[in-house]
Amino acid sequence: MKVIRSIDQLQRELLKFNKQTIGYVPTMGFFHEGHLSLMNTAREETDLVVASIFVNPLQFGPNEDYEQYPRDEERDLKLAKENGVDVLFMPDVGVMYPDKASITMKVVKRANVLCGRSRPGHFDGVVTVLTKLFNMIQPDKVYFGMKDAQQVAVVDGLITDLNFPIKLVGLPTIREDNGLAKSSRNVRLSKEEVFEAQSLYRALIRGQQLVVDGEKDPATIIQDVKQTIRHHTDGKIDYVELLSYPALEEITIINEQIILAIAVQFKHARLIDNLVFNKFGQIIERLR
Repeated sequence: MKVIRSIDQLQRELLKFNKQTIGYVPTMGFFHEGHLSLMNTAREETDLVVASIFVNPLQFGPNEDYEQYPRDEERDLKLAKENGVDVLFMPDVGVMYPDKASITMKVVKRANVLCGRSRPGHFDGVVTVLTKLFNMIQPDKVYFGMKDAQQVAVVDGLITDLNFPIKLVGLPTIREDNGLAKSSRNVRLSKEEVFEAQSLYRALIRGQQLVVDGEKDPATIIQDVKQTIRHHTDGKIDYVELLSYPALEEITIINEQIILAIAVQFKHARLIDNLVFNKFGQIIERLR
């Protein structure tokens, strides 16, 4: 595995692999099993696996946790090598943003719902850094976990609108045995909160089962999910939403592919989770 920190060196290295398919896994590091599953799938489906680690300051708001975002470079290097990464790109902020930008990007659809509603500008930062990375790496496939399904939807819009010749692959959320979605932020949960947090997935499954049983009213499902979370956790609900997917638009009846998504704030960690399923309640495990 080659570890590269400059753009010029990255592009020189990738030129050596002309006509080989590139699978790209963009990350902010502090790897868990979700990241590793993306790397392993990319290894199975493409010739060359490129991963990046970059904690992107543009996607953090003024009161968010950029400086406190967990980092462990030595561990990440070891895990990337063990899980089939050929090239690991690890630029610093000065490499990615050497000067003040003369062009800015703004997401106008799919961003002002779910997490994007309380994080103005977040997805503008996401699409800015991804556009730069896509242009540098020119991958054939890019891999994301469905835990952050809104991000996947925004990236789908980016690839479509800017005509990137890239196939977007959304892979299933990796979960603990108790159903809790794996996340770098889980380390901030107390022992009691870890126990409570397993109820988030159970609440989603309850909502999905209602659709399986024939419920078509989004409001009924949302209310049931909220009641389950409130009954089993002390976390503060940020949102419970049921929207079309990937368009992320409000619906009045369930008659298309949808996402049931939640965000709950615990003392030191805000957890998100979701399920994507069709109008019959059948879960969509993988996009494309």
